Amino acid sequence: MITQIQGKLVEKHPTYVIIDCGGIGYEVHISLHTFAQIGSDENLKLLTHLHIREDAHILYGFATELERALFRLLISVSGIGTSTGRTMLSAMAPAQIEQAIRNDDEKAIQSIKGIGLKTAQRVIIELKDKLKTLPESSEIQSFSNNTIKEETLSALEVLGYPRRSTEKVIDNLIQTAPESSVEQLIKGALNKL
Repeated sequence: MITQIQGKLVEKHPTYVIIDCGGIGYEVHISLHTFAQIGSDENLKLLTHLHIREDAHILYGFATELERALFRLLISVSGIGTSTGRTMLSAMAPAQIEQAIRNDDEKAIQSIKGIGLKTAQRVIIELKDKLKTLPESSEIQSFSNNTIKEETLSALEVLGYPRRSTEKVIDNLIQTAPESSVEQLIKGALNKL
């Protein structure tokens, strides 16, 4: 199973990206949620799910562990395939889908194109107990600025700050200001540590 892919971003479209990994171009299908989180950096890392059919091997990419885990839960429901799962994650953020399932909000799930009342009910019934296996939604990972993030973490380690305590601070800074330089991230982190 291919669990992640990292390489040079060659093409970016709302429904897929092409990532050059060691000279091989991989087409990775993505949701609009992931598309919105991918920056313009050349280096891109996505978590993946490989779906094997009789006629194709299709790679789906996700910006966060929560989105991938929720995708896997959604496609485990009878009547929801990979295409519908991706549509659901494009229509609503993963945290919104999780919240709708927890609150028995059939109307929110039914508002997604292609989801009827019975399917919405089935999603809630089958997944409500399984949501405990999802990673916490507060753990948002940023993969678009990996090089800058790594340089910043290394610099803070040299300054004596432990990696564990600085990583979440850096992730938050990157999400609030994705175009920040290493210097700006270090200054911002030092103010918050």
